[in-house]
Amino acid sequence: MSRRTKMINKIKELMYQPKYIRNIGIVAHIDHGKTTLSDNLLAGAGMISSELAGDQRFLDFDEQEQARGITIDAANVSMVHKYKDEDYLINLIDTPGHVDFGGDVTRAMRAVDGAVVVVCAVEGIMPQTETVLRQALKENVRPVLFINKVDRLINELKLEGDELQNRFLKIIASANKLIKNMAPEEFKKEWLARVEDGSVAFGSAYHNWAINVPMMQKTGITFNDIREACRDDKQKDLADQVPIHDVLLGMVVDHLPSPDVSQRYRVPSIWNGDIESVEGQGMINTDPDSPLAVMITNVSIDKHAGEIATGRVYGGTIEKGTEIFFVGSHGKARTQQVGVYMGPERINTDKVPAGNIVAITGARNAMAGETVTNYGTKIAPFEGIEHISEPVVTVAVEAKNTKDLPKLIEVLRQVGKEDPTVRVEINEETGEHLISGMGELHLEIITYRINEKGVEIETSAPIVVYRETIGGRATNVEGKSPNKHNRYYLDIEPLPDEMFAAIQDGTIKEGRVKGKENAATFAEYGLTKDESKKVWDVYKRSVFINMTRGIQYLDEIKELLLEGFESALDDGPIAREKVMGLKISLKDAKIHEDAVHRGPAQVLPAIRKAVYGSIMLAQPMLMEPIQKVFINVPQDYMGAATREIQNRRGQIVDMSQEGDMATIESTVPVAEMFGFAGDIRSAAEGRCLWSTESAGFVRLPNELQKTIIKEIRQRKGLNPEPYGPDHYIG
Repeated sequence: MSRRTKMINKIKELMYQPKYIRNIGIVAHIDHGKTTLSDNLLAGAGMISSELAGDQRFLDFDEQEQARGITIDAANVSMVHKYKDEDYLINLIDTPGHVDFGGDVTRAMRAVDGAVVVVCAVEGIMPQTETVLRQALKENVRPVLFINKVDRLINELKLEGDELQNRFLKIIASANKLIKNMAPEEFKKEWLARVEDGSVAFGSAYHNWAINVPMMQKTGITFNDIREACRDDKQKDLADQVPIHDVLLGMVVDHLPSPDVSQRYRVPSIWNGDIESVEGQGMINTDPDSPLAVMITNVSIDKHAGEIATGRVYGGTIEKGTEIFFVGSHGKARTQQVGVYMGPERINTDKVPAGNIVAITGARNAMAGETVTNYGTKIAPFEGIEHISEPVVTVAVEAKNTKDLPKLIEVLRQVGKEDPTVRVEINEETGEHLISGMGELHLEIITYRINEKGVEIETSAPIVVYRETIGGRATNVEGKSPNKHNRYYLDIEPLPDEMFAAIQDGTIKEGRVKGKENAATFAEYGLTKDESKKVWDVYKRSVFINMTRGIQYLDEIKELLLEGFESALDDGPIAREKVMGLKISLKDAKIHEDAVHRGPAQVLPAIRKAVYGSIMLAQPMLMEPIQKVFINVPQDYMGAATREIQNRRGQIVDMSQEGDMATIESTVPVAEMFGFAGDIRSAAEGRCLWSTESAGFVRLPNELQKTIIKEIRQRKGLNPEPYGPDHYIG
């Protein structure tokens, strides 16, 4: 029996023993060594040659990933490792580190229970390290720390004992600060990364060695031995004495939870149902015989097999050839095959029980964030997956050949399904299609993949996505229905900053509000007691409050009013961009007693006009997306780097020095960031490291408001100044 067949048989056996399963993600800033580390774990399991581990980047099997040398898609692999004479099934997800692909990290964190946070010893904790650690903690995923590239500290930076120790302590303290702030209350102490208990490891994934306290105790190897081996170019010997896969595996098994432990505390926070119900207890106990509950975390399109859905089985067992039901979309499908991933290929297993990560073939029309159960079973959905950043750059896409138009529409729908962080707008009338992504690189990859699917396309220059908001107030603004029988009176003002922030970070959930739920939370974040009880809708970081009393027929048209309010926010009055940050109060209404005269054709235009009118009277303005930009550069080039930022309307937030390296933290408008990569390289003669992170939206400077509004309206084929020149900015 071949080694591969033995492993597959072992996987099928261990699937039913949650105690011996570890679902883990490897997360880090770009180029800190995630995929190289994954290679070592695969080599330890005998799946690739140990000589190639570190060079092969086995999980970067996409053509673009190999060409660019970065991870673009999260990659899954299941493998069996022996540790302390027991076999363990490790379901591993290698995630991207580039900020443009952060959505993959968010989705992967829903599927795993533990995360290995990789930090480069030279660069330390970078912005994206913090972001991915936050994403893990937000999903109640326990982290352990691996400090990589330690050999570079010794050989390149020539650090000695105390300096090395201080560098490590600084990295561990930064990680622990985040863990203290964001870990679940009951685990704040338990989850801290500690050198003494082995939840922190040090090593070089490229040279295949690692060390932590348990391994030091077992082998007698000390940090002095490590320093000497690095200096004397004997890292190969180190790899034989303290192989990285042994250290990492020990850390994963000893410190990261198995599904039967993690689901007890994770399910109550990610599932909306009653924990005391049959399906709730099934998930808490990782029961393979309970009702099926699968959370879909990713969808990919395979040339031969069609749509492949990846998900975490929280309860029950998913089987080949059974009918499944999508709780959110109310669709159904029949599974053709179910199995597990082994990097670029899938291994069919016919059944996958609770506690595992599954690949489902045949789950047509599944979407990331969907809850799946058996057809005929009722189950509450899982919490939606919240992506922490939103698309800020758009390109218009057209098919080169008109005959490809129907195929392009199909391909764009596929792209939107495969990557939920891409926003696709299809206008079948004009033939113009817009794709919005996280940044230039994200859109480049999407464009390449559309061409790869057999549709040749042309794209416009990148367009920045703006938002509309207000700077003032307006009261008693009237909206009349076309038949003049219905009137609505609105007050509008900017949403309190603290409430805006609470909606943005997910403390306050968006959606229609039932009764007085969340009233206490609304009051805590800036609404009055009376307003808090009367919030009807939270949408696009804006709120709609019903402040009327005793208006007859109002409840009958409530849904229409909210639909009109939401559609007005999707498509604002000054530039047809999305609107955010409004607090709209319905103060009074006159509603016709005859239902015929207060239907959708009357209510929707009236409430939209009232919202538009109130925005136009309350100092309307545009907001632009900004990015945090972090630059690590030698001091001699610091002036050139700061000039590069300032020439782009950027602001320096912080500057610090360590040795002869300077770190510059700044914020720069996304509109000014095009071409930045080449310019900063020239300015620093290639001697800089830089990274970006989304930082939300800020008010566009007054002197640019009219120009940008005019440009957007002309681009969209609208009258450049429909409201007169003085109407835009208060």
